[in-house]
Amino acid sequence: MYLVGDIGATNARLAWARDDGNGFAIREVAIYPSDAAPGLERLLRRFLAEHPGQPRAAGFGLPGPVQDEVVRTTNIPWVVDGRVLGESLGAPVALLNDLEAAAHGTLVLPPDGAVVLQEGVAKAGARAVIAAGTGLGQAILAWDGAAWIPSPSEGGHVDFGPRDEEEVELWRFLSQRDGRASYEAIASGRGIEALYEFYAARLGPAAPPWREGEDRAAAVARAAEAGSHPAAAAAMDRFVRIYGAQAGNLALTALALGGVWVAGGIAAKNVERMRCGGFIEAFRAKGRHQKLLEEIPVRLVTDRVLALRGAARAARRLVTR
Repeated sequence: MYLVGDIGATNARLAWARDDGNGFAIREVAIYPSDAAPGLERLLRRFLAEHPGQPRAAGFGLPGPVQDEVVRTTNIPWVVDGRVLGESLGAPVALLNDLEAAAHGTLVLPPDGAVVLQEGVAKAGARAVIAAGTGLGQAILAWDGAAWIPSPSEGGHVDFGPRDEEEVELWRFLSQRDGRASYEAIASGRGIEALYEFYAARLGPAAPPWREGEDRAAAVARAAEAGSHPAAAAAMDRFVRIYGAQAGNLALTALALGGVWVAGGIAAKNVERMRCGGFIEAFRAKGRHQKLLEEIPVRLVTDRVLALRGAARAARRLVTR
């Protein structure tokens, strides 16, 4: 039995994982606010009090780079030391970048855990994972001739590259407001808010589609789906296209002939908008390499415990090598 966690900047999911031979059965999932917690160890103590057990090993995906078994999380003020956690739990601990955990998860994903955005033709070679949520995460799975090796990345923070005049204006808007425009500043929950602000200024004044205290990105997506707000519809359309463009950039960077997996809560909650064509059109639009991009399989992950499965896979590797 493995203790696993998928830690985001807003919420932390903790659970028990049992190896069922083909993958992992994820049980007793608990969700706690991470943005209000002083650290991971406090949340683990609470989880273990509510769901007692002794782990064989543990694995946690966290939002930030792992260096020497320590993570300084990007969007929450935590410092997580894997060795300290291991001593506290009495079990070995794998700390992973959150998208590295998701990448592990794609290797034990059930057949019904994803939908097709582009059929493509899977070939021997690297794979890639991209996930828009609170931020924009990316990971690459290198192919060594026998197996895929997940590797973390902070590629979501690279500079945004506009593709048309409207995106040049968006780049100016973000650069003037924030001092810099990155892909994460657009292809993320806060990016949807920024896109709405940009289009609301261009399309004229209107009441925002959210109520006080509501998740603004989710409200923009709902208003776009309902067709009730032009600025919301424009924001979501541009979000999908820029997300697709960066997924294509990642596919080229990794030469992801084995496929690209699109994960994260925003895509999973907006499947039909992601399938409407704008994402794949932008994914493919790479000039002389368009044919190459057309042949890469693209899957949208609908499984809600992908990163927990991946954390369990990494934990199992600590005790079965």
